[in-house]
Amino acid sequence: MSVYVVTGVSKGIGFEFLRQLSEDKDNLVIGLVRNKAATQKKAAAELGDRPNAHILHGDLTNYASLKEAAAETAKIVGDRGVDYLIANAGLVPDFDAYGPVSELADKVQEVDAGAAEVFQTNVTGQLHLFNLFVPLIKKGKAKKVIAISSGMADIDFVNQCEVDVGTIYAASKAALNMIVAKFNAEYKKDGILFLSISPGLVEVGRYVNVTPEQMNGMMGFVGKLSEYAPHFKGPITPEESVKAVRSVWEKASIEDGYGGGFISHLGNKQWV
Repeated sequence: MSVYVVTGVSKGIGFEFLRQLSEDKDNLVIGLVRNKAATQKKAAAELGDRPNAHILHGDLTNYASLKEAAAETAKIVGDRGVDYLIANAGLVPDFDAYGPVSELADKVQEVDAGAAEVFQTNVTGQLHLFNLFVPLIKKGKAKKVIAISSGMADIDFVNQCEVDVGTIYAASKAALNMIVAKFNAEYKKDGILFLSISPGLVEVGRYVNVTPEQMNGMMGFVGKLSEYAPHFKGPITPEESVKAVRSVWEKASIEDGYGGGFISHLGNKQWV
């Protein structure tokens, strides 16, 4: 039996983590979300009765809620601790998602406000999450902390493919990767694996209600991906992504040099 804590399980990849991990009745899965009631309702409707799955309130922009979630988790897991902490929750802003960095020049207030929210969620919120749950990870057997990052944070990929969209989001994920490396630097000696994994380009319904202009920006990015990876046929499903990410983290270990690393769902630096 393994004990998992997964953030952001209300939808998309996070809900798929909840679904797959709780399929094994021997696993204990604790999901953290901002809207507990809505997620409990969704889980009941789509997953049925799974007594091994628990939903707790936990908001990366609210330290008190994370602290309370850690305390509640400790009560649920007891002396078993937590084997895996999956830092999946994150914020993907719309204001910079489809256009080049130059377009941000005329969005000063939006950029300043949006960047503050993005970095609080994707960087400092993750730092607090890790610090609060490390004591429980120390008690676990697997001792793995996985941060869901993005290939957009890879400087070589950005330069090679000339990816000029998603500037603030990419910067926040690059910062998250550094946070992961810093935690590895401190806790590697305790046998805790900290690792950033990109889930690939995943279809989660994000591009349904975009404008024609935004779609053009998105298609330009997709075109660059096709040049980068000729085998690329389009986004993968949450199910495919989660299965791949799980396979990567199961194989990864400190002994094999994965500590503090940043790799893809394919287990390397190929992002799609």
